[in-house]
Amino acid sequence: MFALSGFQRDLLVVASGLENPSGQQLKGQFEDEMGTEVKDGRLYPNLDTLVEQGLLEKGQRDRRTNYYQVTENGSSTIQEYVEWMQARELPA
Repeated sequence: MFALSGFQRDLLVVASGLENPSGQQLKGQFEDEMGTEVKDGRLYPNLDTLVEQGLLEKGQRDRRTNYYQVTENGSSTIQEYVEWMQARELPA
């Protein structure tokens, strides 16, 4: 979890709320939730890193479109992060 950048962690969390999203669907959802534009040149290398780390699986929907699915390891990583955040006492 701590080896991930904040962007990668947030991408993983957004992916976990969608069912087999394409990269463009992830991008749109991320932009909606975070209120910031994401360039493809930033998105896809980070998705590839999450795939390489075994946190996402990448499949092919058609010749031009891939989809991403959170792995069991990815779900565990998200849960670990949630538990870590909950253990912190945030100031009121």
